Amino acid sequence: MPGKSRKAATHVTVSIALTAATALLATACTGQSSSGADDDPSQATTLTFWHAWSAPSEVAAVKSLMAGFEKTHPNIDVKVVGNMTDDKINQALRAGGGNAPDVISSFTTNNVGRFCTSGALVDLNPFFEKSDIDPEKTFPKAMNEYTQFEGNRCAVPLLGDAYGLYYNKTAFEKAGIAAPPKTWSEFESVAKKLTVPQGNSYKQLGFMPNYHGWETTTEHYLGQFSPTYFDGDGKSNVAEDPAFEAGFKLQKQLVDALGGYRKLETYRATLGDEWGPKHPFHTGQVAMQLDGEWRLGMALDAEPGFEIGVAPLPVPDDQADQYGKGYITGTIAGIAATSKKQNAAWELVKYMTTDTDAVVSFSNAIHNVPSTLAALKSPKLKYDPRFKTFLEIAANPDSTTTPASVNGGVYLTTLQQFGYDYESGKATDLKAGLEKTAQQIDTDIAQAK
Repeated sequence: MPGKSRKAATHVTVSIALTAATALLATACTGQSSSGADDDPSQATTLTFWHAWSAPSEVAAVKSLMAGFEKTHPNIDVKVVGNMTDDKINQALRAGGGNAPDVISSFTTNNVGRFCTSGALVDLNPFFEKSDIDPEKTFPKAMNEYTQFEGNRCAVPLLGDAYGLYYNKTAFEKAGIAAPPKTWSEFESVAKKLTVPQGNSYKQLGFMPNYHGWETTTEHYLGQFSPTYFDGDGKSNVAEDPAFEAGFKLQKQLVDALGGYRKLETYRATLGDEWGPKHPFHTGQVAMQLDGEWRLGMALDAEPGFEIGVAPLPVPDDQADQYGKGYITGTIAGIAATSKKQNAAWELVKYMTTDTDAVVSFSNAIHNVPSTLAALKSPKLKYDPRFKTFLEIAANPDSTTTPASVNGGVYLTTLQQFGYDYESGKATDLKAGLEKTAQQIDTDIAQAK
């Protein structure tokens, strides 16, 4: 499973990180992406690779991945620098120099748009073409989408995260529920059946729907509704695409059905945090949980005292035929535009991200979802049978992601803020709120260009 440092950095500090990263990348123009790509990768050289993993098991997995590369490329040594935040990576990409990375990996897919437009990372399309690799046939659809912006493929997937539904099988049996819900109406019904009141609170809550809950963000919910965030002109589509209105309505309906915003928030304040052993799903205080593939290992380590079930997150009733899809994100890798060893760097990036055995071995060690279609089907994958659900979600062509934007994930933060206002009752006019949100998103993007 991924270490706490990875997920905490990705989800807890994302707003701060995005603001800082956007400011840094705005000045990170480093010239044409072809700069420095005239090195001979067959000659002896040393590459510097920066990554963000920090847990001992993760660091060991990266070391093993690099050892595999050096075995196949004995002329290339790799200097590995771990535990690097996006801020540090962005500063190095801007500054360049002898100590700067040639290759980087980042947990923040939201920065892809800025990476691409600033020129901080090179466009990899020419490298893929030179190597006769078709990204659309190599990577799952959603992963292929979140690693490019406006035709510039400045990043490549390096393992992924898939979101699904965890459920307490013991609680299901006690409530007489035979199987996990597949549609939203079934989801609401099951969540209500699983909720056990206790005074003004809960002995057990079927599901924590609030946006401040653990992983229940607007983009994770909306992934099941398959929204189109921007129109063909790059304008915000949140007030035009009915998927957004439907998503917000059904989430608010679930909040109200389970006791209302204030009661749920009061209960949430008494529960454990996302990364500790007292996570409310581990303790049985919440019977269902929207979460990523890493939660399975964490939940098993907590020895919860009940059998854990895993399934895709339910879909809207009018999209029942797409049950099995989910929200996808993940780690990305790229080549620094300041690097003078870009051809050699491509050999490393190509190995890490397209060599099936390398991707599978790294996935087995990190316990994230493989990021190529071939690796997802590899018989060499080692996993708990329940993990297969996430492999299937990742491979599902109906699975979704959030698109890259010129100002990173600012538009997602804006949409999330409206979600807070709407679920709490501060905003009551959904259509007007979405229109105002769209206007703010368009203004922010215009200012970032």
